[in-house]
Amino acid sequence: MVLLEFSMSPMDKGESVGKYVSRSLDIIDKSGVPYRLNPMGTVLEGEWDEVFGVVKKCYERMRKDCRRITIGIRVDYRNAPRGRLDSKIASVEKRLKRRIKT
Repeated sequence: MVLLEFSMSPMDKGESVGKYVSRSLDIIDKSGVPYRLNPMGTVLEGEWDEVFGVVKKCYERMRKDCRRITIGIRVDYRNAPRGRLDSKIASVEKRLKRRIKT
């Protein structure tokens, strides 16, 4: 099981790229892969091929009308069951003995 955090943005569309990023989020949301959006990217949880397949679909959609794209990807593999998107946060909250902002 992997957690994959990525950020993908066109470099040729000016300062505001929300239109393009939201298209990726539509693909991610419809994929059925568990995910969390954050201000700097999106974290996907699943098997290697599954999460990279979602990233590829986002890339293929963006490249249709973007001539230059930047993509940053970080991967955390662990031989563990699904649910790490929530369990990692729960582990920190347990140690702090309080809820944190997510």
